[in-house]
Amino acid sequence: MNEPAAMTANPALGILIFVLGGLAGAVFYLPLKKVKNWAWESYWLFWALFALLIVPWALALIKSPNTFSVLKAAPGKELLYCYLCGAAWGFGGLTWGLMIRYLGVGLGLAMGCGLCSAAGTIIPPIIRQVFHQEGTKFTELFQTSAGAANVAGIVSVIGVLVSLFGIVLVGLAGMSKEKELPEAEKKKAVAEYNFPKGMMVALFSGLMSAALSFGLVGGPTIEKLALTTQPPTSVIWKGMPVLVIALLGGFTVNFLWCLFLNAKNKTFGDYTKKDAPLLPNVLFGAIAGAIWVCQFIAFKTGEPRMGDQSYVGWAVLMASSIMFSGALGLILGEWKGTSSKTRGLLGFGLAVLLGSAVLSGYSGKLGQDEAKQAAPPAATVPAAK
Repeated sequence: MNEPAAMTANPALGILIFVLGGLAGAVFYLPLKKVKNWAWESYWLFWALFALLIVPWALALIKSPNTFSVLKAAPGKELLYCYLCGAAWGFGGLTWGLMIRYLGVGLGLAMGCGLCSAAGTIIPPIIRQVFHQEGTKFTELFQTSAGAANVAGIVSVIGVLVSLFGIVLVGLAGMSKEKELPEAEKKKAVAEYNFPKGMMVALFSGLMSAALSFGLVGGPTIEKLALTTQPPTSVIWKGMPVLVIALLGGFTVNFLWCLFLNAKNKTFGDYTKKDAPLLPNVLFGAIAGAIWVCQFIAFKTGEPRMGDQSYVGWAVLMASSIMFSGALGLILGEWKGTSSKTRGLLGFGLAVLLGSAVLSGYSGKLGQDEAKQAAPPAATVPAAK
């Protein structure tokens, strides 16, 4: 059976999808703040059930009806790789909430997403090329097949570097905040604020969380099977079988850890507490999980829209998440009491992150234009004599 034709690239739509995914990544934690009288492990258990299992599998079965057939036919090594990358992310994800507890939503997500962005953007293309012999070599980003300068590739790399610069600026704003505010003022917005401990958690969490990016691009054979196995999955949703396997690895780690903490801390009683609203707590966990997974659904569905510049998706997703989380931190009062210099540095960093998304989108448009110019002219029928 022939593989379905690739869909027409639409970089502007692709960037918009990534940005909306970043918004989901920035706000998912808010419903969890409404949970009452439950330990962290109790509500995180329901978050994991919905974010990593129920929602992605339900969507996969709806949009990719051949999911089970694809997974059955997929290479075992590829399935294991995606699963283990998800599990590695799971260890990083366990400390994501802890990072936010110590640093707050704005600074916490900025640091975690920044490290995750750098590792998750640079390493996956190398993995694709070295292990799967797919994708574009890094050196080829700067020149066309004819040896001319590849403007689209150059602009896309500049966009990634600009996003990293914006992340550094937001981090510097956080360090400035640390120096300016007295301990009591910091804890008004973030009750357990602890910058040194939070940065240690962010380092571990950010780097381990990047493993999910490795897993999401580590199933090229699975995606090809999704396109060709009956009934075929559309190009937009071809990544769903890969996504559910990677998230299954994360679910295993999160679920077992939450049960372990329930036993260790004797918090199984949370689910039957008279002063804890069971249904609302479960609902808030479910909503948070459903919002969270939208960022990676956006990542996999936005990729096909980007053409050869699809590798910028992770950087745009993380940069958008930082941009929105920084703005959210301002709204929540996490930067109240800081100097105008610190807030200006934060604002500049957020503006740079927004600019990086624009650059990435522009690189995709340039790639489209270059592809059209390189395409051979349509054959013409000679006029009759």
